[in-house]
Amino acid sequence: MGLDLIEPVNATDHVLGPEQAEVTIVEYGDFECRHSGRAAASLKLMLERFAERVRFVFRHSPREDAHPHALLAAEAAECAASQGKFWAMHDLMFANQRDLALPDLLRYAQQLDLDMTLYTQEMA
Repeated sequence: MGLDLIEPVNATDHVLGPEQAEVTIVEYGDFECRHSGRAAASLKLMLERFAERVRFVFRHSPREDAHPHALLAAEAAECAASQGKFWAMHDLMFANQRDLALPDLLRYAQQLDLDMTLYTQEMA
């Protein structure tokens, strides 16, 4: 038994795991949401345990009404993605959910050794 996604996994998605995995999990996440943060920790453990059987897809769903830094954090993740560091930024922001203001995001980008000129241009 399987379900088809309304929006199939595509090249713009952030994906971990094999393309032909038995199970695909799609998270619509918000870096400032505590529930998304808890899910991130659980999903990381599950992916380690079932690495060959599960594919994980992260899609942004920032709730700006409840989380004032969520959209900016999603943009920061995309800027990191343009330099091949989406998942590193994803993990760093979920590990520091209470610190997602612009100065924090700039610090995370520096920690990940991103090209800061490119990063700040993309964040503008």
